[in-house]
Amino acid sequence: MKIDVHTHIFHDKIAEKACSQLINHYGHPIFGNGTAGMLLELMDKSGIDKAFVHTAATSPEQVIPANTWTITLNKNDKFIPFGTVHPDFKDWEMELKRLKNNGIRGIKFHPEFQGFNLDDRKMFPVYEALQNNFAVMFHIGDVLPPDKNPSSPQKLANVLDNFPDLTCIAAHFGGFLHWDWVVESFSGRNMFIDTSSSLKFISDSQLKNILNSFPEETFLFGSDYPINDPAEEIDLLKKRAHFSDDRIDRMMERGMTVFERLK
Repeated sequence: MKIDVHTHIFHDKIAEKACSQLINHYGHPIFGNGTAGMLLELMDKSGIDKAFVHTAATSPEQVIPANTWTITLNKNDKFIPFGTVHPDFKDWEMELKRLKNNGIRGIKFHPEFQGFNLDDRKMFPVYEALQNNFAVMFHIGDVLPPDKNPSSPQKLANVLDNFPDLTCIAAHFGGFLHWDWVVESFSGRNMFIDTSSSLKFISDSQLKNILNSFPEETFLFGSDYPINDPAEEIDLLKKRAHFSDDRIDRMMERGMTVFERLK
C-alpha cells in the first residue's frame, strides 16, 4: 500500500481562498486547487493508494468545525485524516477524545500558522496526552533563524527530550530551510522525517548529509499537495536523491508504520 503522508485538502467552498492564502504566505504559485477531487485524481495518476490529510486550526474557534469536517473524511478509504488542536483551545482534552472515538489517529501542528512556539511549555500537557494515542505531524522550519523560528528542529528536539514516546513526523526533510541543523537535532531519535516541499530548495550536500545520517526506515514520502504535484515529487526523489523505484515504493509502503506504537 503506497501512502503520501503529507497532503492538505479543503472544503470545496473555501478551497480557493485557502490556496490564495498559501500563495500569499509562500510568495510563489502552488500546483493544485486544494480540493479532494483533484488530490484523488493525482493519487490515481501517481499510483498512490492512500493519503494522510492534514488541517491546522489557526484560531481556537476553528478547532471544532475543522475537526468535524475531518471526521467526515474518514468515510473515504483513500484518506487518513489528521485532526487539529489550537494552543488556546480550552477543551482540547474533550476534543482529542472526540477525534479518537471517531477513528482519527493523527494530529497536525503548524506553529507558524497557529501562532505558538513548538516547545512552549503550555503545550506540554497536550503532548503528554498525545503520547501513545496519536501520531503527530509537525511542520518544521521556515525563513526565520532557529532562535526566532516557532518550529525549528531544535524546538522539536526539546519536545522529544521531554516526551520521548511521542510518535512524530518532522516535515520537510526535518526542517524547511533549516537543513543544516537536522542531523544534530534528530540523530538517534525514534521518529520519522518526510520528504515534502524540500527537493526544489535543499542543496546536494544538505540532502546527502541527512539521507546518510538516518536509517532508511526514518523517511516517509510526502508531497505537500496542493503546493506540489505528487508525481513531480516522486521524479525529484529519483533525480535529486537518486532513489530507485524500489526504494521509493518501500518508503511509500512505510507510511502506516507511524501508527504501530499507538494504543
